Order: sequence, then structure tokens, then C-alpha cells
Amino acid sequence: MKIGLHWLKDWVDTGDDVPALAHALTMAGLEIEGIHPVAPSLSGVVVGEILAVEMHPNARRLSVCRVAGGGEPLQIVCGAPNVRAGMKAPLALVGAVLPGGMRIAAAALRGVESAGMLCSARELGLSEESSGLMELPMDLVTGQDLVKALALDDTVLEINLTPNRGDCMSIAGVAREVAACRRQSWRPPAIASVEARIQDRFEVRLEAPQACPKFVSRIIRGIRSEAKSPLWMQERLRRAGLRPIGAVVDITNYVMLEMGQPMHAYDLAHLEGAIVVRHARAGEALRLLDERIVELTPDVLVIADDRKLLGMAGVMGGADSGIGAATQDVFLEVAFFEPDAIAGRGRRRGLITDASQRFERGVDPQLQERAIERATALLLEHAGGLAGPVSVTRGSRPAAAVSSIPLRHARVEKVLGMTLAPATVAALLESLGMQLEETPGPDRDSSERSLECREDTLPAPCWQVRPPSWRFDLHIEEDLIEEIARLVGFDRIPERAEQAAQQVQPWTETRLSKERAADALVDRGYQEAITYAFTDSAFQAALLPGAALALRNPISAELAVMRISLWPGLIQAAAGNQRRQQSRLRLFEVGRCYAGDTGAETEVIAGIASGAALPEQWGTETSKLDFFDVKADLGAVLALTGASHEFRFVAQPNPALHPGQSARILRREQPVGWLGALHPAHLDRLDLTYPVFVFELETQAGLAAAVPEFVEISKYPAIRRDIAVIIAESLPVEVLLASVRSHAGSLLKTLTILSVYRGKQIENGKKSIALGLHLQDTSRTLTDDEADTVVTQVIQELGRELDATIRDK
Repeated sequence: MKIGLHWLKDWVDTGDDVPALAHALTMAGLEIEGIHPVAPSLSGVVVGEILAVEMHPNARRLSVCRVAGGGEPLQIVCGAPNVRAGMKAPLALVGAVLPGGMRIAAAALRGVESAGMLCSARELGLSEESSGLMELPMDLVTGQDLVKALALDDTVLEINLTPNRGDCMSIAGVAREVAACRRQSWRPPAIASVEARIQDRFEVRLEAPQACPKFVSRIIRGIRSEAKSPLWMQERLRRAGLRPIGAVVDITNYVMLEMGQPMHAYDLAHLEGAIVVRHARAGEALRLLDERIVELTPDVLVIADDRKLLGMAGVMGGADSGIGAATQDVFLEVAFFEPDAIAGRGRRRGLITDASQRFERGVDPQLQERAIERATALLLEHAGGLAGPVSVTRGSRPAAAVSSIPLRHARVEKVLGMTLAPATVAALLESLGMQLEETPGPDRDSSERSLECREDTLPAPCWQVRPPSWRFDLHIEEDLIEEIARLVGFDRIPERAEQAAQQVQPWTETRLSKERAADALVDRGYQEAITYAFTDSAFQAALLPGAALALRNPISAELAVMRISLWPGLIQAAAGNQRRQQSRLRLFEVGRCYAGDTGAETEVIAGIASGAALPEQWGTETSKLDFFDVKADLGAVLALTGASHEFRFVAQPNPALHPGQSARILRREQPVGWLGALHPAHLDRLDLTYPVFVFELETQAGLAAAVPEFVEISKYPAIRRDIAVIIAESLPVEVLLASVRSHAGSLLKTLTILSVYRGKQIENGKKSIALGLHLQDTSRTLTDDEADTVVTQVIQELGRELDATIRDK
């Protein structure tokens, strides 16, 4: 949220030290993410009034203007298309310095002298776009310094609010916090009731009274549809990040920013029958103000009339009843919606609005009447019209009331670890708008005292604390203690080393740390990534069909379900890197996945790789990454277990993987992971231009290490024998290797694939696999005859089991 400091100063004394104010608010829980000047440094720019405009004698697109700037009229050559006599615009005098260091000097433009420059908003650094001169209000004083005229010496505070502090999403809320932090009072503006000059009302029916306990409305007739909001209001809206549109919309937005109460204005001419607050019906759809069409479900609260939908309650209005150029009569809606009735409904449809963010966190249920009076007064002042009476429609139960919370002084001191006078505790809470009623302290011998009270040695005061109506996040004693800690200052709470018993946790020899696995991947050029545990439901379903846990209140429509694999996050990260011309990529992540049917959590280590096999180097030819490169990377992790022989890679289809490059990882015949190339359909969907390879391995079963045991290193020479075996094309090489190991016995130390050949002298449907066998004994030197005997036995068994033959040439 962004607010201008000048606006805030209208409500509370902030002092002149902006960094100190930012620090105080941050320490109080309102993190200041940024401090930005409203405008770049300007000097020598004043309010100019254009007295006359003539065509340039030598240039069709230039005008020669006579401009008043506080002294004698000046001759200015201007090329803006909107220049005209009678308007006011920024005038940079000779010697003025504009953003970027541009200094204005007298000059001749196409033969005509120009003593200054008329400026656009872009030239002053006030806007990214500009279609001509910046038009200033006519009530500004000609010749006045522009910085003072527009309050451009303002500062914008960018505040990162936690979800529980919806009460601070307004100038009023931040002013309350500043006043409490600075131990001073604040000065909200007086809001008087606007006299009803007409008696028109519009019927309102609450068919969902639990979701909307209160609906305040008013009719205003005869507004000027062409009216613009005043410049000071437009500037405050811009500094808050909102775009000025017109008087009615600007004023409703202004009151929302000022008081924290969202409101909506309807064109009364488009309303039929009565306003109805209800839940959507199955199959209903709504065209929003931004022309998007959203499908609604029965859990969505809507505003409707007797004929049509008018808007998603608390989120966005509909296009069919919005304020337009022909609007003359306005129906103002200021409602209180329960946070649970609004939360998540917009985000699931990609809608995150200023209104929904406030209603989801909770709006003060006592604010609606004051907000509608404030908006009415501003509308009558700047757009004219006649106001009707305020109508308040209540649901079947009153708006949520906050009950009192018991608070013990002794408990406050115990939790904070510091001494605080009871009067200080009471004053801090009262500065936040809470009402305190002191009750007798606990009796030390009372059997009803809690454990905390039994630990106290002296009676201490207790209070019944009633939180203000705008605080939805205060429910228990610890919440109040946290409020006290915020205002005291977390940095002032004394540090104290606590004594605690230490117990060494057992670490078995078969437990392989995730850090070692991560280090192995880092050594092979991978970088660790941390992605959201939430992901896009449509993308995950396309990648890995199956149930996923849906979030009731997702932070965005793209993060609506829990991940069932680490692949979605890593694949999206890879796509983002490729869009930024990072062609060679190696990422891995260690994290939890969540089963959609049971919610069971499984920790896995996953990786993704694409691009060249090795970084570019002048002396070697660049080769593309392939399946076996990534298998080797994963093999480095599996080797840490000391039981690489327990793992097998078996061809098995996976909807996320290429049909011909998809392998299930088995350990002792139990599935522990996957390895493969990303399916071409997913590459196309994400515009990935390079092949992408992924793997995933369960940490508990896949990284369990074998018990270390002593193995003597042989001091005797090894004998190598190479054989070329012809097998069926459909036979996995893994089966061939397993058979060789089984029949070669303990003398076989290593088995290497030397080559794979298909072509001449190999019949169709067959392939030739060249193998290197390294034979060695730990107690003596093997003879050639013994080595040949082992190889002969292997060949015979391969022929019998796999119908394999030996390739002669």
C-alpha cells in the first residue's frame, strides 16, 4: 500500500524525520518497503498561463505562445498539440533544471526566439506517458513555484501489511498507528451529516444476511457527469497508485483510501426493481467493469437487482450498471461484508482488487454511515446534485461485535520479560482504541487460577479489554501482549539467555543427509531453487493428472492448489530462465509434495536440466544435453548411498515425460523416483526451445545409505575382457547388465557399456551392445584361463536367458 506523507500529516503529526518515522512503523509491525519522492528534483518551474497562441511562421507543427509566468509575459515556442490560449501549464524559466540535469536556456527555434519551455508531465518526471502539455487547474496562482503549487515535495511511503492488519489499509489506520507509536493524539476530520434535499430511496433486500449484515445506501440526483475531481484529490490518488477517472469514481476511491471503507456507485437509471444481496446461482456469469466475463458459483456473494447481476460483492462491479458519461443519478452502496464471505472468491478468478483486499481482512462494521456521509459531501461539492436520506438495511443479526478479553498484568511482564507499570500497559492499549475495565487481581490461593497465575508471587491488576471495532485480529490474551510489545518496541525487550537441557539426537549410519545430496548436485553444476508449495491447478493437472489439495483462500489464482510434485515449480522456473536467454540451466530443489487424496506429505529431491552438456569452451565442440548426462548427475547422488547396485532404471510411461525417454527408478524393486525428458507437448505449451530433462527422488527411501563395511582393495592386477552381445531391440540394456553381473560372480568388479551399434551386419530388430568386464581377485592373481572361464559362462547364460549371441565382427 502506498500513501503520501502530506496526506498523512493532515491526520497526525509525523515529524520531519522520515527515516525515523519509517523505522518506528516497521518496528511496530507496519513494514516500510520503500520511501520514494513524488517527483524528481525541480527548480525554476512555475505555473504558467498562456495568454495567446499564434502559428509559427516557419514551422507548421510549432506554435508561438505569449505566456505569463509571474513577471513580464514571455515568448515561448511550443510543439504540443493541446496548447491553447487560456490554459495553465508548467513553465520552465531560463535557468531551470529539469530531471536528468537538462538546463533550460534561451534559444531560437526555426528563427523565433524562445525564452523558456512549456512542459509535459513526462518532461517533469511526473508520468511515464504524455500526449501534450500538462494541464494545470485554473485556480492555481500564475507564477507560483510548481513544487509548492502541486505539493511535489511530498514523499510516498510504501507499506507491506500483514494479512491481519486490514485496519491499516487507510490513511486513518496508519495515522492511528503513528499516533500510538509517537504517544500523541491524532486528528480525524469532522464528518457532518449531509441534509437530505430529496426523499428518494431504493429498496434493498438482504437474502444472505449472514454474509452481509449491514448495507448502507443513498441516492444522489442531478450530478454533473462531466465533472472532474480536484487536482489535489487526483494527486493523492496517483500517489496511492490509483488512476483518476472522474469525480464519482475518484471520490469513492478517495474515501476508501482515507477511511478504509470500500464503496461502489451505480448508475441509478440502470437499476430495476430492488437491490438484492444474495449468493450466485449455478451457471450465472457476470461481465465486470474491465469487460472480463467471470463464471460464478453458489459460494460467491453478488449484488443484483430484480433483472440482472450488478457485481461481485466486495470485489468488483459489473459493466451494466457502472458510472458513465451520461450518468445523472447515482446510487451509493456502502456495505459491511463478513471477511469469510469474500475471502478467496476473487483470487480464484484472477481478481485482486483494492476492495477485496480490504473486505477479506475485515472492514470496521461501524464505519459505513460515516463513510457515506463523507463521500456524499465530496460529491455534492465537486459534482453537484441533491442527496436523499441515508438508508440502513440490516441482516438477521447485527454486525460482528468483538467480545472483551481478560488480560493479567503479571502475565504481560512474564511473557515480555520486562517490568511495565500497570498505568503504562493501560495507556498503550488505550492509545490503540481499546477500552479497559480494571478487575481485582487474582487471589494467590484460588483454585481457579491458571498455571500462569499460580507462578505469580504477588497479586497484580487484571483488565477486561474490549478491542475496537476495526480490529478483527484480537481474540486472546497473547494478542494483547503482542500489541503492547509492538508499542514498547521489540528492540527494547531485554535479551536473556534461557537455560535449557540439550539432548543429542541420534544419527544412524544409514541416514544420508539431504545436504550431502545437495552438495553432490552443486558439484555437478546445479543451483538450488526454492519454489512455492502452491502451484497453478491447470498447469499441474496438464503435467501430472490427478487429485490435488485445493486451497480455500489462495494468494492468487495461479497458486490455488498444493503441489503433488516439485516439477511444476522447477519447470516454470526453467521457462522463466529461457525467456531471459539463459540457455544452459541446472536447478534442483529439496521439498515436500502433498498427495491430493490423503494429504500425506512426501519429501523429495528433484532436478531439472537443459541446454548444453558442458559450458562453452573454445577447445571443445558444444554437445547437447541428453538423457544419460542427467542420469549420470543423478547417479552421483545415488552413489552416496553406497548401494548403487540396488537401483534400477526401468522404462515406464509418465504423462509428464517423453514416451521414449521415461524411466521409473526402483530400489530393491520398490519405486522411489522418476527420470526422463519433458514431454514435447509441454515444451510447446511453455515455448521451451531446448530439450528439458527432469528427475525426482524420494529422500526417505531413495537416500537411505547402506551400512558401511570394510572391503579390502586388491593388490593384484585386474584382467579386462570385452564382448559384443547382440540382443533384441526391445530388450532393456538394464536387463542385460543384471544378467552379466549375476553370472560373472564376485570376480566382476566393474561392468562398462562401451558402445551401442545398429546397422550393417546387425539384422533388423536387433542391437549390438559392447561391454567391458573388469575381473579381479583380492587374494591372488587371476589367470587368463580363469578369466576366460568366467566370460564363457556369462556368454552361455546370456544365450540361454536372453537369446543373445556374440558379435564376431
